[in-house]
Amino acid sequence: MKKLFLLSVFLFAATALLAKTTIIYHTSDTHGFYYPKKGQGGFAALASVVKKGPQPYLLLDSGDFSNGTAEAKNSKGLKSAALMNAVGYHATTIGNHEFDFGAAGVEPILQNLKFPALGANFFESKTGKYPPLVLPYRIFDVGGVNVAVIGLANRTPTNNDKTYKFTNPLSALKKTLKEVEKENPAVVVVLVHDGLRDEKHGTQSYVAKIGKKFGGRVHVVLGGHVHNIVQNEYINGVLYVESGCYVQNVSKITIETDDKTGAFVSAKSELIPLIVEQVGEDADVAQYAQTLKEPGMDEVFGEAAADIARFSSVPEHKDGPLNDWIADLGREAAGTQIFVHNNGGTRTDMEKGPVTRRNTTDIHPFDNTIVKMTVDGKFLKYLVKKSLLPRSLFTYSGMTITYRNKNGKVKDLKLYVDGELVENHKKYTLATNSYIGYGGSEGWPFKKIKDSEKQEISHVTIRSMLENGLKTQSPVKPLPTGRIVEFK
Repeated sequence: MKKLFLLSVFLFAATALLAKTTIIYHTSDTHGFYYPKKGQGGFAALASVVKKGPQPYLLLDSGDFSNGTAEAKNSKGLKSAALMNAVGYHATTIGNHEFDFGAAGVEPILQNLKFPALGANFFESKTGKYPPLVLPYRIFDVGGVNVAVIGLANRTPTNNDKTYKFTNPLSALKKTLKEVEKENPAVVVVLVHDGLRDEKHGTQSYVAKIGKKFGGRVHVVLGGHVHNIVQNEYINGVLYVESGCYVQNVSKITIETDDKTGAFVSAKSELIPLIVEQVGEDADVAQYAQTLKEPGMDEVFGEAAADIARFSSVPEHKDGPLNDWIADLGREAAGTQIFVHNNGGTRTDMEKGPVTRRNTTDIHPFDNTIVKMTVDGKFLKYLVKKSLLPRSLFTYSGMTITYRNKNGKVKDLKLYVDGELVENHKKYTLATNSYIGYGGSEGWPFKKIKDSEKQEISHVTIRSMLENGLKTQSPVKPLPTGRIVEFK
């Protein structure tokens, strides 16, 4: 028995010796968060991890790096490109927020990247060809192991004048795989700006189908867009990884290939929190990041009396204190019965103490204005029902909601405006931010309302509304929640 045990140990050790290890690091939805927040995150901490780890490696990003903070916004994504160059990224794909500055803003961002942008489903509308600065894939030699990275761009850009078009990602992947396989890589990675489970964008994600359709040909799928964390999930043998957002963490993917045959053996992932005290900061990247700081961001508009969170600590309450406050400001600014605020537009909590322009930009970095319209009760019920599960996508001012969740379906839904039940044929005035109001992302139900029936309040942005609210209401206190209640 002892001899058999020793033989097993010997065979395992021999197999391990034949395996070759390749390391890939992954981020997504960095959104311009260059610096640590509360001791965690930032590109200097990321650089420290990858530079101190095993060499060589690949550092990949799944997109949405161009906008989200003052530095990213005011430079139209160019500072993000510069800092990612300094960190040493090897490739990215194209997210929806790479279009925040219009289709004309995409090319300057790509021109400033010193690494490839990958999008096998991303084309110029006029020529039908890949844009000059975009590749469908790239094969990297990582310590003697050929790793093919195929990019799939997000198909719902925030702004697009039809300069570019997007094809079906699965069809594009199928076609590109045929080209890639001619070069016989050991490992195939798909880098995509979409998530395995998409709870907020009104469409069923195709990402799980990559494993179902291409298992054995694709080995790893690195996703993003929905700001989720996914580690060590497998579909048909394909490893799925998502790394959250805002450079708070980095995923480390360890891939084993047979040292003798070069064949893929296995892949696993590990989430590394970028806690500065634990991982340190790369001095050169930290110094460079400081030179990118935008001036004028320290202007104080008011004070938060306590930490004001986006989401409620009461499980049955699906609205949160900060989102409630923003919705109330919107209703006051629009002068409507109802204001609809998308929870995903609130990027960070409001921390206790002085609140600066940097803070308000971090909370809501977009230049959305307000758009108002008149809708009927039937539309309100449709909007709410489509956005409640598996988590509420919106917060409302002027409307309260109760419902039950029965096996993942909304039941016993009741909407109240001015204390009265919403009636199907009764008319109600409603406002929201312009991105949602014109059907962007989770605002897709608003496409049912004709644009000609919408009135834009162009002189008020959500961020200016926040700054004015801080000036007039400080110190701002967390509001009680309970506008959206799930009964058991």
